[in-house]
Amino acid sequence: MHRVELRKPDGREMTLYARHPLPAGIQAPSPFPDPLTGGAHLRWHPLRGEWVTYAAHRQDRTFLPPPEYNPLAPTVDAANPTEVPDAPWDVAVFENRFPSLGGSVPPPPDLIVPTAPASGRCEVVVFTQDRQASLGALPLDHVALLLEVWGDRTVRLGADPSIRYVLPFENRGAEVGVTLHHPHGQVYAYPVVPPVPQRMQQVALEHHARHGRGLLETHIEAERRDGARMLYEGPHAVAFVPVCARYPYEVWIAPSRPVPGFAQLRDGERIDLARALKTVLLKYDGLWRRPFPYLMAWYQAPTDGQAHPESHLHAQLWPPYRTRDRLKYLAGTELAAGFFAMDALPEDKARELQQVEARLP
Repeated sequence: MHRVELRKPDGREMTLYARHPLPAGIQAPSPFPDPLTGGAHLRWHPLRGEWVTYAAHRQDRTFLPPPEYNPLAPTVDAANPTEVPDAPWDVAVFENRFPSLGGSVPPPPDLIVPTAPASGRCEVVVFTQDRQASLGALPLDHVALLLEVWGDRTVRLGADPSIRYVLPFENRGAEVGVTLHHPHGQVYAYPVVPPVPQRMQQVALEHHARHGRGLLETHIEAERRDGARMLYEGPHAVAFVPVCARYPYEVWIAPSRPVPGFAQLRDGERIDLARALKTVLLKYDGLWRRPFPYLMAWYQAPTDGQAHPESHLHAQLWPPYRTRDRLKYLAGTELAAGFFAMDALPEDKARELQQVEARLP
């Protein structure tokens, strides 16, 4: 992996990554002349016992720009710069201009509930220069590079003692609220471990204390023995529709060995994990014969400097489709109670995906 660190004219940091050496003298552009602002803060939710971020400045963020203006495409006209330079990079990472965490962090307001500064960081990860591409369509070594980039961002962001958790994710498709269609994702670095990974971490820690091994590792072995929902089984990685899926076509992807995060992957594991991810995304698009919308989140260990043998790096993907004609939206039982109701069996959806051929080199 080759890397070049730059700074935009508005002060934001940018890092370019490539599979081959990058030339010297690359300049980082910005469509914004003014310095990065922000203004987000946290408020405590007394009934749920968790923080909520308030970032009203995000109302002004770029929203579905016209086709002739793509802020994530390489700059071709210096008079009208985009967010990324015209250079032979493969993956570009830069600070989000409209962050929910970090940026300019003013003192929080004095309210009837506890408040705190919204410290942290939000980064945009541009997967490729090609607007027409998708993550699943990228070459295998390009996908593997992205996994390595996520590891590098986790290490760098997690080195800040104020950061407790780093979450890479991708929202794909207008159906899940994407405002820019160029292939990209984000990395959020949180000042606390967010509620969902915190709960999973607690359950995994309790299981490890009782059994001396990881919970997801144990579950992967059970899924492989059963075999009914497996989508990919490689020498170092797996992908499957989990027996407990809460969404139709939900898929989990993980290395077989319980590594705590991207940075701990061996070269062979990273390549095989990239193959598992690419296989799943090709199956998604092949099933629908059109771009398939999904949310993808990668869970890893907290960045608190402690050993986490209970942690197991993995992705969870949630497509919103219920049937071929209707979208799956969260209803009262899911939003109000957190109790998911599935009207499709995981085995049936796994069978559909298993029947889709995914051609990989």
